[in-house]
Amino acid sequence: MPNRRHTLILRRGEGPELARWEVTGRRIATWLGGAAALVGLAALSGWLWFSARTERFELGRLRQENESLRTANETFEERLQRLQARLADSEDRTRKLAIVAGVESLGGSREPGRGGELSSAVGFESSLDAITLTDQRAEQLAAALDRVEGRLAENFRLLSATPSIWPASGLLSSSFGWRRDPITGQRAFHEGIDIAANPGRPVAAAASGVVAKVVQSGGLGRAVYVSHGYGTTTVYGHMSRVLVRPGQKIERGGTVGLVGNTGRSTGYHLHYEVHLDGKPVNPLPYLLSSKRPGA
Repeated sequence: MPNRRHTLILRRGEGPELARWEVTGRRIATWLGGAAALVGLAALSGWLWFSARTERFELGRLRQENESLRTANETFEERLQRLQARLADSEDRTRKLAIVAGVESLGGSREPGRGGELSSAVGFESSLDAITLTDQRAEQLAAALDRVEGRLAENFRLLSATPSIWPASGLLSSSFGWRRDPITGQRAFHEGIDIAANPGRPVAAAASGVVAKVVQSGGLGRAVYVSHGYGTTTVYGHMSRVLVRPGQKIERGGTVGLVGNTGRSTGYHLHYEVHLDGKPVNPLPYLLSSKRPGA
């Protein structure tokens, strides 16, 4: 293609020429190419500057997010450590309580002892494993506490049903076992103890239970039978007045009647028996204190 020449004339209106340039087509193409290159370079520079600015902003955001995650992870690890420490303390206290309650085995295996700080390099999966193990230990602890609670409740019921207080205030006038009968003078077995007391003194239930039977006459005179469960029954005889009725619930220390001299008796006193599985046993070993109520 021939290199054509072009003339550029600069003039003002219809006036004389101010300047004249002669250029070739090749030079014009060179100028246009240079201008295009400059425009492209400027666009590229702008794009690179914008990209670098965006990357710096994104990098800062990622660093801030990573710092937040690291702080949150450290907080989570600290809370998990505190939770595991509290769980271990609760497990130790539960084991001690189980010994008191008489629970031989709490079931399950105890988590083996371990120590050291958690590391953020452990990873998400290891953190999930730690949470799972902690959750399993919490479930085992809850089950153990249920067993201990059940045993303690049973022990409390047994203790409440054990005739452990003196039913009346007075002097022990006759013990349990073989003795000379005060009326016939013959050798006879005494199935309870006699407590000599002033007439009208209150007679207390030695343990919580239910009034099983009330007798108004007979060898024991006016008498009350209280069932305490676990095969234990107490008997209160020779009373002047009965203050309970069959089927009535009564708490330990509640009044069942008043000291009297009814039935086969030689004076004012309370005849007191303890039956275990239907057989009379010595009441004295059941009494927790030698002090009589009101004495």
